[in-house]
Amino acid sequence: MKAVIQRVTSASVHVEGKTVGRIESGLLVLLGVAKGDGEPDGRYLVEKIRTLRIFSDEQGKMNRSLVDIGGSVLLVSQFTLLGRTANGRRPSFDEAAPPEEARQLYEQVVKELRALGTFVETGVFSAHMQVELLNDGPVTFIIDSRRPSEFRSSSPLREDR
Repeated sequence: MKAVIQRVTSASVHVEGKTVGRIESGLLVLLGVAKGDGEPDGRYLVEKIRTLRIFSDEQGKMNRSLVDIGGSVLLVSQFTLLGRTANGRRPSFDEAAPPEEARQLYEQVVKELRALGTFVETGVFSAHMQVELLNDGPVTFIIDSRRPSEFRSSSPLREDR
């Protein structure tokens, strides 16, 4: 799974002119599910979303997590994160999981975040959406469940790979 995580002071998602999700302080998470992703990938991202220390403390240092600040998540599915643009002019989406498989894993992430007490709003899976955000910082990170070493040397959640 790939996720673009943006620290926001507010974010919302709209479908056919209606607001379907809105948060204040927290994280906008754009989530793409790849072929071969499974529950361990979802658990890894849930842990990162909740505990990555990217919110400022009193000294202005990124020292607080979403849990520490009591923030919310706006989770939006985005298969285009798996698009490959190396060849030609049209992106290839061969690496994206089939829609039903992706939906299942996307919903798993939503369910696990909520089960851990995180307030989560969502977009509408596979709908054409408009996303608005006020990026705070700006602070934006890309997390790939298949490359956890970018953020720590090992991950107990990723032992299956």
